[in-house]
Parts: sequence; C-alpha cells; structure tokens
Amino acid sequence: MTSHSFGRTITVALTLAFHGAAYSQTPPSRADGAMPTKVSAEVLKGTWIRPDGGYRIVIDGVAPDGKLDAMYFNPTRLPFAKAQVSQDGGTFRVFLELQAGGYAGSTYDLLYEPATNRLKGTYYQAVARQKFDVFFVRK
Repeated sequence: MTSHSFGRTITVALTLAFHGAAYSQTPPSRADGAMPTKVSAEVLKGTWIRPDGGYRIVIDGVAPDGKLDAMYFNPTRLPFAKAQVSQDGGTFRVFLELQAGGYAGSTYDLLYEPATNRLKGTYYQAVARQKFDVFFVRK
C-alpha cells in the first residue's frame, strides 16, 4: 500500500465514522418520511380564532388530568362550565361546554390537527338545537 492510498483510506474511514456518528444521533424517521415526535397537550395553549365570526378560545393551561384553563370570547368574556382535553392515540380531542350568556348547554367538540395547526370539529348551539362544522386557527 502506498502512502497515497493509506491517506485516502484514513480520509474515507474518518468520513464514514463522522457521518455514522451524526446519523446515530438522528432519530429514526417514520415510514411516511416525517420525523417522529412526542407532542404534549401543551401544544393547545394559546389563542384560537374562529374565522367565521371572530369568536375566540384562549387556553392558558393544561392540567395533568386533562382539565383546560380556558376562556371563551364572543366578544365578551364567558367562562366554560367544562373544558377538557383527552387523547386518542396521537389525536387531541377538546371538549368545551358553555353555561353562561345565552349559551346554556352549547358545546364545542374539536380535534387538534397538527398538519394545519387547527382545532376542527362541531359546535352545538343548544338554544337553536343546531350543529355547525367549525374550525379555529391559532392567532
């Protein structure tokens, strides 16, 4: 082996070792090519706007039992009688119930869509006894 080929062998070996070390620190990818992530319900925190009327949901916190510290604005502030998140597999379901301001028994049943960063689902207007498909975008 000449000194020239020896230098090339060391360069190739170091290159492979370096890239191998970098690769081993990279999390494996999923079959669909996306990187796996563990998402917590904390992703729901923030202000959410319903574009068809400017209604707002503000989620300030998520308790370990799934209770949400959340408030509704239309445009005045209304408390939720119930605000809860549950998880089914990798999907977060948000259930919100109003009992104030003429909304007695009205509910939102929403799913968090990570690909669009939206809350999407149904709004049941109890007084009118009607369901509407709705979505909220993050402000």
